[in-house]
Amino acid sequence: MAVPRSRILDLMKVQCRIFAASFNPQGLRTGNKVLRQRLKGPAMAAYYPRRPAGIRDLRKLFPQLETWDEHEEERLESLQIAKSKGKGHPKKKRTANTSRRKK
Repeated sequence: MAVPRSRILDLMKVQCRIFAASFNPQGLRTGNKVLRQRLKGPAMAAYYPRRPAGIRDLRKLFPQLETWDEHEEERLESLQIAKSKGKGHPKKKRTANTSRRKK
């Protein structure tokens, strides 16, 4: 004697409710397996060492203090030299007419 499908589905619903499982009679992909896994973010964050505090961090904390960042000054100076040689980044496009080169 065969058991009706509706009775089996009701039994599956109750079983899923008791064992804290998701009820999915069609067997569709729900991503439930991935969502049940432990999060990897905290473990990965604990693996890598903390970044040491630098001049940028001090500037953010104390904007009223005058600080000297040698690397930043060198970078700005090299950008200025490149710009004077014509090697800087191109200007942003404002309109179609101004972006075209004059021939």
